[in-house]
Order: sequence, then C-alpha cells, then structure tokens
Amino acid sequence: MLDLLPTSASATNPKARLYTPSLTEYVRRKTVTVRIGDVPMGSDFPIRVQSMTTIDTMDTAGSVEQSIRMIEAGCEYIRITAPSVKEAQNLENIRKELRARGYTTPLVADIHFTPNAAELAARIVEKVRINPGNYADRKRFEHIDYTDASYAAELERIREKFLPLVRICKEYGTAMRIGTNHGSLSDRILSRYGDTPVGMVESALEFLRICEDEQYYNIVLSMKSSNPQVMVEAYRLLVQRLDEEGLQPYPLHLGVTEAGEAEDGRIKSAVGIGTLLEDGLGDTVRVSLTEEPEREAPVAKALIDRYTRRATEASAMPAVSHYPIDPFQYKRRSTNEVFNFGGANVPRVIADYSQTPVTEYDQLKAIGHFYLPVPDKWAMNDLGADFIYTGATPAAFMLPNGLKEIIDYTAWLATGDTVNKFPLLTADEYLAARQTPLSNRLNVVRVSLPELSESLIETLRTDPTAVLLATTANAHAMPELRRLFVELINGGLSLPVVIQRAFPTVSADDLPLYAATDMGGLLVDGLGDGVMLTGGTEPAEQKRHNELAFGILQAARTRITKTEYISCPSCGRTLFDLQETTAMIRQRTDHLKGVKIGIMGCIVNGPGEMADADYGYVGIGRDKIALYRGQQVVKKSVPAANAVDELIGLIREDGRWLEPTHSEQ
Repeated sequence: MLDLLPTSASATNPKARLYTPSLTEYVRRKTVTVRIGDVPMGSDFPIRVQSMTTIDTMDTAGSVEQSIRMIEAGCEYIRITAPSVKEAQNLENIRKELRARGYTTPLVADIHFTPNAAELAARIVEKVRINPGNYADRKRFEHIDYTDASYAAELERIREKFLPLVRICKEYGTAMRIGTNHGSLSDRILSRYGDTPVGMVESALEFLRICEDEQYYNIVLSMKSSNPQVMVEAYRLLVQRLDEEGLQPYPLHLGVTEAGEAEDGRIKSAVGIGTLLEDGLGDTVRVSLTEEPEREAPVAKALIDRYTRRATEASAMPAVSHYPIDPFQYKRRSTNEVFNFGGANVPRVIADYSQTPVTEYDQLKAIGHFYLPVPDKWAMNDLGADFIYTGATPAAFMLPNGLKEIIDYTAWLATGDTVNKFPLLTADEYLAARQTPLSNRLNVVRVSLPELSESLIETLRTDPTAVLLATTANAHAMPELRRLFVELINGGLSLPVVIQRAFPTVSADDLPLYAATDMGGLLVDGLGDGVMLTGGTEPAEQKRHNELAFGILQAARTRITKTEYISCPSCGRTLFDLQETTAMIRQRTDHLKGVKIGIMGCIVNGPGEMADADYGYVGIGRDKIALYRGQQVVKKSVPAANAVDELIGLIREDGRWLEPTHSEQ
C-alpha cells in the first residue's frame, strides 16, 4: 500500500495507509470471508451480483416467480423487504417454495424501522440488512446539542436495541449488512458529524463496534448515496477508518442508491461503482434502477466483468510515491484559464467529427446546435457541445457562435483562420512547432502518460495557451490517466486537461458504463476540465456520444445541464407504479435545467433518501402522495391523479418553472 495522503488522517498519522491497495495496478482489496448460505462473499471469491424484489412480500407466488427471473438473469443474492413482522414471517414461505423448486440462492431481508422483524428474519434467511440511520432512531430533522455524556448514553441505548439481533445472527450463522444510506442519517449523527461522508462512516462504525465487541464478524458494509461523489468518498473513508481502528477488513456492498432509470441511471451507477472497482474495492454490486429488478443484474455483471482479466491485460505504469489529491473530499484541481477551459469554467464537451466531414447544417443537430431558416438564426439546447473536432477536414461553413472548431495542426496551418479555429497537435508536433506559428489563444496538445517527457513538461510550463487532451490505450485506463494528472500536479503544472476516451470494440450497452467509469472516476476527484468521446460516424452515434458526455458530467456533479431524477428502484413497499410515474414526471419536467426531483415509492425512501433533492414526490398510501420542498412536506394526501400537476404548481410557486422551448421539445 501507499503512504503520504494529504488528509486529516494522514496529517496526524504519517503512516496512515491509503484506501486502495494500489493507485496504478489492479489489485483487489483483501477482505475477510462472509458466509452467506452456500455463496460466500469476500476477496477470495468473485464479485457477487445481487438485486431486490419489487413484489409485495406477502405475495408469495409473485415473489418466488420474480426471484427466479432475477436468479436466471444472474443474481447471486435476492433481497426482499420485510417492513413488519408479517412480511418477515412470510419470508419462510418464499424460501421454502424456492428451495422446493431447486433454487438455493441466499435470501436477504431488508429492514429499516423494525428490530423485531429483523430478529425474526435472522432466524429464517441467510442475511439481514439493517440501516443504522433507521434501526434505532426516528428522524425528525432536529438538531440536538450533545455533551459527551449524553452522546455516550445514546450509544448505550443503541447497543441495547441492537444486541438481540447480533446475538441471533451469531447463533443462527446469519450474515448481516450494515448499510448506511446518505439520505437517512439519524438526527443524532447529523447533529454530531454533519451531512458528510464522515457522518455516514461513523453511523456504520457505531453498530460495527457493537458487533466486534460480541465477536460477531459475519458482516458486509455499504455506504450508499444518490450522489456518486459522496458515495465514492464515503466508501474510501470507510476503508481508511477500518484500517486505522484495527477493525476487520469487511467486504463491501457497492451501490448508488436511487440512481434512476434508463441511461442516466446506468451512467450514475457506473460513476460511483466503477470508480471504486477501478481501485480494487467492492465484493458485491447492486445497481439500483427504476426498472424491473432482473434488468439490474446484467448491468451489475457488465461493470464487474470488466475486471475479471484486468490485472493481466493492463500495462504497467510508474507507481505513485506522493498522492496530491484528497480522495475523501471533493476539490477541483486548480487550473489557469485558457480560452474558456479551466479556471472557473465548467468542464467543456468536445464532439468528435474527425471521421465525418461537416458539410450540412443539419449535421450539428446531433450535438445540440439547430439552424432555424426562419429567422435565419442558430439555436442551441442545454446539451450543445462547446467544441467540434473536425480532424483534417475543416467544416465547410461558418459555425454558430456557441460552437468553436478544433482541427489537426497541419490542416489548421493551411486554413489561415486563427480566430475561429484552433489546432490540435501531437506531443512531437507541439515540441517541434515552438519555432513555427501557433494560436495565440488556444493550442490543444494530445498526450498520453508515456509521452509526458521532461522536455514536454518544461515547454508546457511556460505556455499560457496550452490545453492537454489526455488519452490512453491502457486497459487500466482511468488509473493511467489519473497517474498523468498526478505527474502534472506534482510538477506544479496548472494547465487545463480534457479527458479523451475511445471504445471502438465496446458494445452499445457497455459504452455508457465504461465511459462513465473512466471519465467519471477522474471527475469525482476534481480532475478534468473537459471530456471528449472519440468514435462514431452516424448522427445517432454522435448524438449518443454527446448526450453521454453531458450525462457523465452531470452524474459527477461537475456540470448540471438537465433535470435530475432521484428515483428509487421500487420494492415491496412501493405504493404506486414507480416506472410509469417516473416517466410521466420526466415527460413534463425534463427541461428544468438543474432542478432535482426525488420520486420515492414509500416513506422509507422518502425525505431522507431524497437527500439533496429540491422537490419530492413520495407515496404515503394507496393513490396518496406527499409533496416535499427539500426535506419538508408541504402537501399531504394528494390524490395520485392530481399529484404531478400539484408538483408543477409547487415549482411554479418557487419561480423555477420554465415553459419548454422549441429546441427542448
């Protein structure tokens, strides 16, 4: 492992270990083995796939049939909600029927507010999941000033409530997941530690210490959030804290909670889960999509399968002796402003048209720029690319004002246009061109880590017009690009860097997962001043690449360009058709740039799980909806038939409603 982390932990303890086994090699973190039925979990076994049923737990036949579909889709654990004792009791019927039909997949009971249901379920199924924010506390959104003595008394109260479950699990050989959710931290934790990854980790450790006191170690841990940035920081900090306190290296359950639907949900999941997998963290994966649960398993498997041969496929790179990035707290890398890259500018999107000559106005529709014959003007939507790279063939017409052109250096020299067009140079071209004409505003230099020579670094150091286009052909792509950033930071270079990735052999289904991992894993650490997805010649491919680039920036919380939906994946507690409702809300609100809307099937996933949503739509009964502004309920028992109109009315009241324009429709 590596030393010298610039964090509060390492500042007081210079021997503090880094959260990952290696920043430059693919090495899976070593963990203890957790026994879960006949499917053990831990670093000695493959990374496991799991999901959660959406059928009412009291519907035995429906739960069994859905579980079988999930198993056949690749799920190795099946999680089922048990919100009360009656559902916990019915787990036995579900388990018996599955076993009778030849399925031995371990079952996991999901518990939130009911310790007595957990204690019963622990005698029936192979694993129980408890949420420490809900298990012993009730959330009232109150700030409480604790003395050390009063806080210690609270911990003793928790111990008394939690010990019976620990002892039952130990007696029956039942595994447990202590699963912290960012949105359901208790008032006690929030009052003491704030709404932070530190609070998330401490919430789990309070329960974990009780388990270790009882010598119960059959435990899995998770740190879920709908914000991938927070989720990544919390898991890393958890690993660090386990090591510092001398606690067991428990397996990790990875997931971005309430990720949403369709490609946005996949992108957000990959930014969080993929980033941690890149660093060798994670022993089971659940992708939380607002879709049927059997559709989640293939996505989880695709994320996991990328690492089955990573250690043998990746090219070696220099190790990191000094890591200048705080992996536990977001801070964007400080850069100089070059043209409109870096500095205080949002990360830019470069669209690749190098394989498609740009001869018609309509070709730019794919990247969010629309020519309107009447009134002879260009329009741009919120996903309008900032730059277009046309390679060796410059565009045949003057581009709209909101779009600038980057072309290959030799073609740029031939155009004579140094105002509207900017050159892209290889590292060799850039070093050779110091005595020949370059743009006096912006020069893009494509560089890979092996090309980052001392002479190149010294030349870049004194050039106020240079922006790097960082690229790699390494199978271990994200760490190699990160290694390049480390070299720049340690060398004192502050020029902007655009992240370039190409996936010529990757399937359409896997493309968003791979791209979101490689680019998002850097962006969540504050690395990157732009993104460029290379490849694609058809308008549909270019449109998808453009949308994917903006989606990755949004998921990493570095550039917000569209409405964000924090929608739960549905479960047996859900009180309305979540997929249909989410689609209906999206249809009417997806033009509200930067607005975050939480769509939750029940109060368990209500105001807490929505975390930082601006508005919330929460099921509280059959055909009854509660509407929230932030974490405060403002309308109760709204009939479902009227609830979307009422939600829009609430947005109007706050002055945040906009009518959709032509380019947004």
